[in-house]
Amino acid sequence: MAVKINKKIVGYSVLDKDKEVEKKSQPAEIFQLGDPLSRPDQITGSTYKVKTPVTEHALYITINDVLMNEGTEQEHRRPFEIFINSKNMEHFQWIVALTRVMSAVFRKGGDITFLVEELGSVFDPNGGYYKKGGRYVPSLVAELGQVVEQHLINIGMLQQQEPDEYQQQLIKDKKASFVEKNPDGLDQDTGFPTGSQLCKKCKVKASIMMDGCLTCLNCGESKCG
Repeated sequence: MAVKINKKIVGYSVLDKDKEVEKKSQPAEIFQLGDPLSRPDQITGSTYKVKTPVTEHALYITINDVLMNEGTEQEHRRPFEIFINSKNMEHFQWIVALTRVMSAVFRKGGDITFLVEELGSVFDPNGGYYKKGGRYVPSLVAELGQVVEQHLINIGMLQQQEPDEYQQQLIKDKKASFVEKNPDGLDQDTGFPTGSQLCKKCKVKASIMMDGCLTCLNCGESKCG
């Protein structure tokens, strides 16, 4: 294809086709953002048992950790790999794929807490389910995210999200007021009022209408402040 040159030519070079072919045949240079973690000979882990209404058998989720900066003030544990074992083979294929990808993310280093939010935002098109205590789980993948979250809290990589002092007092006062008016109104399984609505913040069936305002008796969320 002809190209019109509108500027004055001040220099030129001859294209060497052999060098261009050799250059294209060489593999592209790979830049590593960080050194992947190596697996020590001995590793420590925790196993969590999860029984859900969508699986016939329980799931046993094992998360193994490595000890970073051992012997220093920055010593801490971080996840290195994750395994899921169960007699139920229905979900075997995608579970193996997911745990391998998650383990690869663990070993790359850096911030891994984003996995909690990503897994928790997965919804089952057939609908979720409620765990003991009234907490809603949108999918089996989200349940896995909750296990990872709890593990990260246990090893200190995440902070436990709890109501502040004002919210705790609000919850205590509201619950006492409800029990006073409805002595037998608490659900024996959840410990919250029977017929409670699902709280959009903490995903627990603990929101009730009190004093003209919807208030959660689990996290203290209230539109009335």
